[in-house]
Amino acid sequence: MNLDLTWRLLKGGGRKGLLGVWLTLGAVAVSTALLLFAVAANLAFDARAERGAWRNPVPVAKDAAKDAVAVEASRFDYVRDRVITVVDLAALRPDAAPPPGLPRFPKPGETWLSPALAELARELPPAELGDRYPNRAGVLGDEALVYPGELVAVVGHAPDAPAMTAERSDDWLMGKPPVRVASLAGTPSEDAEAYKVLAVIASVLMVVPLLVFGGAAARLTVARRDTRLAALRLVGATPGQVVRMTVAEAVLVALAGALAGAVAFALAVPLLTRIEIQGGAWFAGDLFPGLAVLAGVLVAVPLLVGLSAVAGLRRVVVSPLGVAKRETPPGMRFVRVLVLVVVLAAFPMLTQGTSVAIVAVALGLAFLCLNLAGPWVVGLIGRITAGTARTPARLLAGRRLVDDPRSAWRTVSGVALTGFVAGFLGLLSPGAFAGDDGPLQLRVLAPAGQAEQVAGQARERLAAAKVPAAVTVVKRTVVAAPSGSPDAADVDRARTALTGLVPGRTPTTEADERNFSDQLLADVRVGTIVVLSVSFLVAIASAGITAASSILDRRQTYGLLRLAGTPLEVLDRARRAETLIPLGVMGGGAILVGAFCAMPFMIGGVSVAGVVTLTVCVVLGFAGVIGAGALSRPLLRSVTADPAPRPD
Repeated sequence: MNLDLTWRLLKGGGRKGLLGVWLTLGAVAVSTALLLFAVAANLAFDARAERGAWRNPVPVAKDAAKDAVAVEASRFDYVRDRVITVVDLAALRPDAAPPPGLPRFPKPGETWLSPALAELARELPPAELGDRYPNRAGVLGDEALVYPGELVAVVGHAPDAPAMTAERSDDWLMGKPPVRVASLAGTPSEDAEAYKVLAVIASVLMVVPLLVFGGAAARLTVARRDTRLAALRLVGATPGQVVRMTVAEAVLVALAGALAGAVAFALAVPLLTRIEIQGGAWFAGDLFPGLAVLAGVLVAVPLLVGLSAVAGLRRVVVSPLGVAKRETPPGMRFVRVLVLVVVLAAFPMLTQGTSVAIVAVALGLAFLCLNLAGPWVVGLIGRITAGTARTPARLLAGRRLVDDPRSAWRTVSGVALTGFVAGFLGLLSPGAFAGDDGPLQLRVLAPAGQAEQVAGQARERLAAAKVPAAVTVVKRTVVAAPSGSPDAADVDRARTALTGLVPGRTPTTEADERNFSDQLLADVRVGTIVVLSVSFLVAIASAGITAASSILDRRQTYGLLRLAGTPLEVLDRARRAETLIPLGVMGGGAILVGAFCAMPFMIGGVSVAGVVTLTVCVVLGFAGVIGAGALSRPLLRSVTADPAPRPD
């Protein structure tokens, strides 16, 4: 009975009533699609970490040395400023299981290249790349790669080969020294774990505004629905019936929106795979969440919307007559702001020397408390605006903010929460390292007491490869500087000539040694852009949808004001002021709160690039809200054109 009546009321709401349903459906669809993206990003980094774990082997215990089946080491090579991961393997038993992506364990002297590296070796002259990896036996499968297009080489050795016995650095930036392993099932590397931590923090910055937006979707056209439900209460409907009808309506619309959002996300995956982070793009399968995750999101989103809708029913259930008479609800308490102040005061302590989980929770709390305090501050802004108004438009805007600060906050909350993200990430956004690398020089660390001998071998190799270069020794480091003005091809020919000069070590330039830090900085910038882009989508969608919903909620009021002689332009200016005044105050306040929360993580002062990012965010945020609000002006003209406005 309740479901049938709910369906009839949905269909019987008229064209504008159905428009309200479509607005809610669109809001839920946007929230679901972006929520799936945030969840999928974490799962994708997990998948990358698992696929690359075999390169970070776990050594056998000293008392279990007899269980070792292989020796594994890794290092990094370079070509055209791109990183090549080289994994050296030696089998200790004939039945040693091969690494992922290989049909068998590589024999001594064999080399297996990833598809992208094999193609690059065919494109470049052998002296620049191919000669470094002779005796190529095959191509690695995708199971061995962290991302498509990764450059990886697996080289087979004998257990007593110099490459498997020579001393190597234990710095993960340079690779891993040879270790005896019981299997090639290793653990995620340190850089993979770092990216997983960054992904969690980015997800919190994206998910909390999405959850707020998704919950607000249940409150779209809330005034029209409350009036309708209050009328049903007054004619005899029980509180339980009202709650069930509300849940049925919210869940039906939210489920349809969630399904639409899931389809939109699936269609967007091919584009999302092109976002390059951690050195490359993504496998499409990494960004598709499993069926369990998809089902969980499709259940959680309608449930959130249903709970949010029920949470707003207190006045309808307790005081239906007050709702029907459109009485102004009681004001909110200052405790909302007090909670935000307490959380901000405790934030620096929560983020000192704690786990990423606690940092993520602290950020989430700051987000939610900002959202909790927002309506109270908007109400205060409304009282100040109404008290200082000198024009009819500002007076109408101020009175509207006082009358329903929650609705006004929903219109600007998206951009305000985006301001928090911009304030937090913008000031942390790193700039590129400055400085000149100086002349291109290849350096390789020689074994103790052998630097001059290695330098002589380097001169012979470079001369045989017809690469003119000056070779010098600085302590234990052999430095080879190609003559003239060397280009990338000259440097790569010199690299190839010096490959294997010192077993287990790769000739590198200063730029090579800085590659991983540069990559991390670039990835943080990309991540900042992605998070802010998602936040802007939420903000603009929220502003546009809630602005249209607000007009539908107040269409009778707008119609009566229009009949009373109020010019349409005055109503439109009042509507804009109702948005822009709290937006300016709350947006600026949210940016300051975000910057405050970023202070415990700031190292080396404020980034100039971050300030520029923050400025662009503010400009785009205001422009997006103004543009989204302008799109609803035809709807305002439509509802005020009705000569006989009536309640729903």
